[in-house]
Amino acid sequence: MAQQLSAQDAQFLYLQTGDTLTHIMGIYIYDPSTAPGGKVRFKDIVRHIGARLDTSPVFRRKLYRLPFDFDHPYWIEDPQFDLEAHVTHVRLPEPGDWRQFCIQAARHFSRPMDMNRPLWDVYVVEGLDRIPGVAPGSYALLHRVHHAAIDGASGSVSYAALSDRDAKGTAALEVDFDREELGDVPGPVELLVRSAAANILSPLNFFDTLMRHSPALMGAAHKGLTETETAMGPHVPQTRFNAPVSVHKMFDATAHPFAEISAMRRLAAGATINDVVLAICSGALRRYLEHHGELPEETLIAVAPVNARSDQGEARTPGNNISAMTVELCSHIADAVERLRAIRAFTADAKEAKTGLSARVMTDLSKHIPGATMAQVARLMASPRFAPRQTNVLITNVPGPQFQLFMNGAKQTHQFAMGPLANNMGLFIAVLSYNGTISFNITSERRIMPDIDYFRRCIDDAVAELRDAVRASADA
Repeated sequence: MAQQLSAQDAQFLYLQTGDTLTHIMGIYIYDPSTAPGGKVRFKDIVRHIGARLDTSPVFRRKLYRLPFDFDHPYWIEDPQFDLEAHVTHVRLPEPGDWRQFCIQAARHFSRPMDMNRPLWDVYVVEGLDRIPGVAPGSYALLHRVHHAAIDGASGSVSYAALSDRDAKGTAALEVDFDREELGDVPGPVELLVRSAAANILSPLNFFDTLMRHSPALMGAAHKGLTETETAMGPHVPQTRFNAPVSVHKMFDATAHPFAEISAMRRLAAGATINDVVLAICSGALRRYLEHHGELPEETLIAVAPVNARSDQGEARTPGNNISAMTVELCSHIADAVERLRAIRAFTADAKEAKTGLSARVMTDLSKHIPGATMAQVARLMASPRFAPRQTNVLITNVPGPQFQLFMNGAKQTHQFAMGPLANNMGLFIAVLSYNGTISFNITSERRIMPDIDYFRRCIDDAVAELRDAVRASADA
């Protein structure tokens, strides 16, 4: 029997429009000097990916959508699967520097994916010889996957399964995976019966879930009546990031030693790496908006996705299982150390969300909304006119392997990423750790952040500010 998408997976399909693209993209740079003969050809990359297709069902399955999205779509085997239709390549135009690379990555990310094929592709970019810190002869893989198929955690595992632990080709991840037999799509009569049953049972299941979560809902209502913040969460100030987005995305990134970021935790008792990441992003946002004379008096608000899987093994199953945490970034605090301590105090008090209904409750409720209803609501909420102002920025922190990865004998030297934007959410910061480094990856939109390189420097300045504070505390 064909596998049906979960409600959370399906949401990422329903939210997609011409300007709001809901795929994600990993960006990986490789140095071929460690490969046999010191060179990797395009056909070698295609051959390697072809040999690893069975490490994840993501690679061969495509969508089967019902008319009018009457029920959630199904995953089916692509009977016309063509590997070469998913792997293409280009050479970076002159001068082949970091700016040209960022433009090329953003342009590829801005193109809609072919929704009639399995929802992934790999774009090989050559000619990176003039990028500082990148070895001559290096190339990049831009790996796009639709968010309906994976989230950050399952995506990391999916890509690790394509990678090797050494230049000899030893698989980096042992995958105990039996080829998934998706079976045939149910016939029209069975589809109609299943869809009708789902739509009839949805209100009953919704009410049952509502009753099970009633203590949390009552607590949220009480909080809304007794505190200044509403039951739906803290006030989100209006910023340039809360604007309609176009298809023209922007990308930039910067990387720093992981040990340096980790050392910043000692500035605030009990602080985590994630607290430091939030403090760095907050400091960068404060600098950027101050520079433009647009810093709100109240704190900026971030939404941080949270991996809701109970154990790491669940990440090997494709799909989405995420919750979210709403975070006050304390951007109204000028001192970097005090800002970090304030963020730590906030996150220590917020397991899922400090105010309002937890994202987990909302996720559980959304499972029982009929597909057609969810699709219509999602399209409405994604529109420029009705998109809610829920956050100023989305910040996701995805831990990666702290060891060297290879592919085709070439060593992976850099890892970056881009994430989806939405109307009223025009800034996405993805923070990735890999092999002793941590990268801050910026996705925005041309009109919202035309000076994205300046914001990247603001991140570097925010890192330097906390680095200096660590050194000062050590000397004291």
